[in-house]
Amino acid sequence: MSRIAQAFDSGQWGVIASASAKAALLTLALPLAACGAGGFSLEKAGVDRSIITSSASYPPAQPAGSDRDSDQTTIGNAVSSADIQELGGQAVPWANAGTGSRGAITELAELKDGGLTCRRFTATRESFDGVALYKGELCMAGAGGWRMQEFKAL
Repeated sequence: MSRIAQAFDSGQWGVIASASAKAALLTLALPLAACGAGGFSLEKAGVDRSIITSSASYPPAQPAGSDRDSDQTTIGNAVSSADIQELGGQAVPWANAGTGSRGAITELAELKDGGLTCRRFTATRESFDGVALYKGELCMAGAGGWRMQEFKAL
């Protein structure tokens, strides 16, 4: 018999198997004992206030009202530049890259009353804070510019 074969005769295999079984039992029992001894608990876990990042500023750089105002301006620009005859009742899409908001302008109609030209419309606004529906009116001001007369949430 070779020396390697002699080292592992039948008497020593029992010792090795016994040691492996003990190690396996210890490997299973140790984590269970840690859990039973009051280890990690979700009820005890709290918010780690020590972590500070600069990825999000607090308070926000712009209040939400200025996002709405910026979107209102974008919607007004889309309404004033739309060719109503060419649209034929189709929706006018709009998007504001500055706020990430977008939507569609529908029910766009032009009205002329005593020399004053106005456009009435309905617009949707999809943004991070949800979807909203607005009703508005834009009227021609002096020097060919347009002015928002009404813009209210429905």
